[in-house]
Amino acid sequence: MKIFLIIFIMYLSISVILFFFQRSLLYHPFENNYFEDNLTVSIDKIKITTKDNIELLGWYHKKDSKNYKTILFLHGNAGSLENRIHKINHFKNMNINFLIIAWRGFSGNKGNPTEKGLYDDANSAVRWLEKEGVMKKDIVIYGESLGTGVVTEIAQNNNFAGIILESPFTSMIDAAKNKYPFLPIRFLLKDKYESDKKIQNIKSPLLIMHGEVDKIIPFWMGKKMYDIANEPKYFYSTKYDNHMMEYDKNLLITLEKFLDSLN
Repeated sequence: MKIFLIIFIMYLSISVILFFFQRSLLYHPFENNYFEDNLTVSIDKIKITTKDNIELLGWYHKKDSKNYKTILFLHGNAGSLENRIHKINHFKNMNINFLIIAWRGFSGNKGNPTEKGLYDDANSAVRWLEKEGVMKKDIVIYGESLGTGVVTEIAQNNNFAGIILESPFTSMIDAAKNKYPFLPIRFLLKDKYESDKKIQNIKSPLLIMHGEVDKIIPFWMGKKMYDIANEPKYFYSTKYDNHMMEYDKNLLITLEKFLDSLN
């Protein structure tokens, strides 16, 4: 009987700790996965003000907003804008404009990241682009990892030019269960990001990219998101890519073909 009591107390203690510190486990603004990438594409550093009066840092690259689509890049749960330089450098060779924003609490922005807060940040970026004369029908929303959960929220029942999801999850509930299968995740989790309940509300052309050896978000989640999504939809995968996909020749060709199909 005593051993069961000890196990119960340990289980309860872990659950309580997870509940109160879960956002520290989910959001990692100071983690740096990439070093010394030189920015080779021209950008303007801009500020976007959210409805709750938080200023967000953004990098804006404008080639021709009248004739080219504009990517709104929503990054994952870790690191700064600099950690995406190795990706956005490739956009200079494409007929595309782009805006990448840093979430609240990231890249020196004030505030603390939450599910609702990130939705507000993304919608603020869309409004900023609209004020610049870029309409939703000319915006391609690109979500990376956690950013895919934000994309599925703001893209549903909207008329965006296209949607790109890199390493998407079905829901944060499923992703957390994958790491902590013994805990009552559904009841503990504050930021649920239930993308699988929203993707069928997306009518825009969709490209999903996922590595088959992803150790953070299992490949089956990306495949399921593709399976339940509406047409037109496209799927790109490799047998060797982990969570952050390699921006190699094949991926870039896939990206360019998808973007060209939207014109």
